[in-house]
Amino acid sequence: QVQLVESGGGLVQAGGSLRLSCAASARTFSIYTVGWFRQAPGKERESVATIFWSGGNTYYTDSVKGRFTISRDNAKNTVYLQMNSLKPEDTAIYYCAAGVYTTSVHPSNYDYWGQGTQVTVSS
Repeated sequence: QVQLVESGGGLVQAGGSLRLSCAASARTFSIYTVGWFRQAPGKERESVATIFWSGGNTYYTDSVKGRFTISRDNAKNTVYLQMNSLKPEDTAIYYCAAGVYTTSVHPSNYDYWGQGTQVTVSS
């Protein structure tokens, strides 16, 4: 069983930055692909950014490319999401999720989920 705990959400003005953290309890963290997902009211959960278990490959949804950066520190069992140039449309609950050797960005391929952290961007 893997537990994930997100932190770093909050209220920020448009154009501002936040850094989300996802701390995992996994014994062998390096074998987990970790994704950040978000869900806004009335919308489906969408993949935002993923860092694959191999460590070198990443994925970003088009709307965040050039603004968000995902990274991982396997020694600290932590994945980060640096969010810059935030927009009101980035407002959502952000979740991190993990899956062993997962090669997909679809939410159904992730076995473990955090409780979520609210990100609110004001205009």
